[in-house]
Amino acid sequence: GILQHPDGTVLKQLQPPPRGPREQEFYTKVYDSDCCDSVLLELREYLPKYFGVWSPPTAPNDTYLKLEDVTRKFNKPCIMDVKIGQKSYDPYASAEKIQQQVSKYPLMEEIGFLVLGMRVYHVSSDSYETQNQHYGRSLTKETVKDGISKFFHNGYCLRKDAIAASIQKIEKILEWFEGQQQLNFYASSLLFVYEGSCQATTVRLSDVTLAEKRGVPKRLLSGGDILEYNNNIHVINSTENGKIEASVSKGLSKFYALHKKACAKRHHSQLSLKVENLEQGNVWKSSTCITQEHLNGNVLPQLEKVFCHVPADTKESANVEVRMIDFAHVFPSNTKDEGYIYGLKNLITVLQSILDN
Repeated sequence: GILQHPDGTVLKQLQPPPRGPREQEFYTKVYDSDCCDSVLLELREYLPKYFGVWSPPTAPNDTYLKLEDVTRKFNKPCIMDVKIGQKSYDPYASAEKIQQQVSKYPLMEEIGFLVLGMRVYHVSSDSYETQNQHYGRSLTKETVKDGISKFFHNGYCLRKDAIAASIQKIEKILEWFEGQQQLNFYASSLLFVYEGSCQATTVRLSDVTLAEKRGVPKRLLSGGDILEYNNNIHVINSTENGKIEASVSKGLSKFYALHKKACAKRHHSQLSLKVENLEQGNVWKSSTCITQEHLNGNVLPQLEKVFCHVPADTKESANVEVRMIDFAHVFPSNTKDEGYIYGLKNLITVLQSILDN
């Protein structure tokens, strides 16, 4: 397994020859301080940083690869390991090895990827749900979309922002593969990580909050009328008349405004909630006078549009990492890695279909 080093890196024990030395050689070549190959220099962007090898003083013959801990910056990291490619065996595999690998997941050639495991944080229960490789191998052409979407569901809603950000990062890796003919990758994976914790999830309406109605643990709540949802909504300012302006993701021209004021001459607990899209003069409005007894009614879908179902084009809104890992079967080549490219394209298609639907 992967061990944690006190300095914050992770340690991956070197596999027996030839796999271990081959993976070490790969990292050494890519991270050579004298490297001037633009293809390899760009590849570094998509890998965990490599800090050489390490051996414990008590067992100097045990060798570990010292790597960046991609999950370190996350509070509640949601993690998924997806093997990429049409073949999980390399060109030098024996007939027995080929049969063994094919029998594990016969659909690998057709689907182009295999979910090896996932760990998803559920806000509602403040706990993790874990799936192992048997889960991934149970997925068919018909169920693989739902199987992948499970990773992006936090118990309340589908994290479309994390999906969109993941797609963008995969597309960058795909661009690299389309432009290189030096290396072919077999039985290699993509590691997906996104922030699962909700720093906040609600708009406070009078003395009742939607989060309380929906059972969000109270420790997730803090003071104020509007709270952040995983950094997707950033409060810009609060004016004297109670208007709060918020932007969805940094650097975007799309803004949402939440207006809170008492409905004139109505019950003191009735509030007006208006959501506006101000982009390029196109205004989408939904305004409802809400009473406490209506909190479980039509307003919830409107709030979910803001807090859960963030538009798919906010690709930089989520804190997401997608890195290539596992390089025990990387070989020199003079052709494009068509099997890996096929897997990346198919994975993008599946993720995009989750967004579109």
